[in-house]
This record gives sequence, C-alpha cells and structure tokens, in this order.
Amino acid sequence: QPLVSSSKWLRLHGLKSSDLSLSQILSQVGFQHKKDYVTTLGKSVASRYADGLFPQYKSAQDGSVYNLTAKKELILHFVDCLMRAIELYKKRMEWLTSGSRQIFGVIQERCIVIVLDCGTAAPSEFDLCRDAIAMVLVEQVIQIAKFNLIWAAQDLMKWQQKSTPVSEHTVKSAVTWLWKLDHMTAASHTKSVEALLEAMSDEAVSS
Repeated sequence: QPLVSSSKWLRLHGLKSSDLSLSQILSQVGFQHKKDYVTTLGKSVASRYADGLFPQYKSAQDGSVYNLTAKKELILHFVDCLMRAIELYKKRMEWLTSGSRQIFGVIQERCIVIVLDCGTAAPSEFDLCRDAIAMVLVEQVIQIAKFNLIWAAQDLMKWQQKSTPVSEHTVKSAVTWLWKLDHMTAASHTKSVEALLEAMSDEAVSS
C-alpha cells in the first residue's frame, strides 16, 4: 500500500468520499420530514401528509426525521457497500499495526536520515533494533526518494556522506552496513545530539 497518512487515506476511501455517510445514505433512501415557516399563516407547519405512510428514522446527529421510501433492493445495496467499507477499514487497521508501521508509523517524508542511538542496549536488544531498522528500510524507505543512516557511536559513523537516492541496490547496501556495525557501550548524550545535528545538516532533509 502507498505510504499515505490516515487523514489522506480517509479522504480517498472514507465513507463520505464513497457517498456512504449516514446523511448521504438517508438522502438516497428517503426524504426529510421538515417543518417550514408559512408566511401567510405566520407559523411553522409540519408536513403531516407522510405520517403513518412510511417508516421513519430519527437521526441522532441532529435530530432530523427522515421518511424512508426506498425499496428493499436499494437498502440491501447500501448494506453490501457498507460491509465492503468495513472490510477495507479492517485491512487498513491491520496494515497500520503490522510490520515496521507498528514501530515507526507511516513515513510521510520523501527524504529521511535515520539516527541509530541504541544507548545501553544489550547485544540481543541491539540485534532487535537492527531488525526493526532493516524492516523499515525494506518496507517503507524503498518507497521514498532519498535516505541515509547515522550511527551515534563514540565516533559518528555515516552510511553515506549525504542522503542517497533510493533503489533496491542502495537499500540492500544499507542493510548490509547496518549488520556490520559492532555493538558498543552507550555513547554520551552529546554524541546523540551531534548525530541529530549531522542529520539535520543534510540539505535534502526537511524534518
């Protein structure tokens, strides 16, 4: 799936964009039971002619009442559309909470620098961190424009001197570099800051 935010995804695939919001469905399966002000009478008059003729639905959102006139076939059509929408939402949620997205969210930037600062992580934890970074490289970074890696060790190490165009080859190269790093004791806090400043100094990186 493309790396889009949930707000953009909802604009593209949400109920409103598919004409499946409650108000949109109600307008297609019936008509609103209105009260209008009649100038000649000088008061509001309700449209009573529909009373008892149609099933009615009162919207909890604004309290408006709709007379339902649709045939069973149209109602079932909307049921089918809503069930498909539910399945689409489920798939989106499963995607958002799986793989690298569960840890890093969905990457929105076109150019990123990943700073590795594993602190006091034990060797086994260090390997888990590398697994996570390798996962985000393969699953998400492969879809953006440029990237780089910086290792916040005692002596800062950079995979490349500046952000590099993404390709299958560069992603594989970065993963290989990642797994060749030696586990070290925690660097000082100043090294972490230096690594972040180094990342931000790359002109292609916006955030």
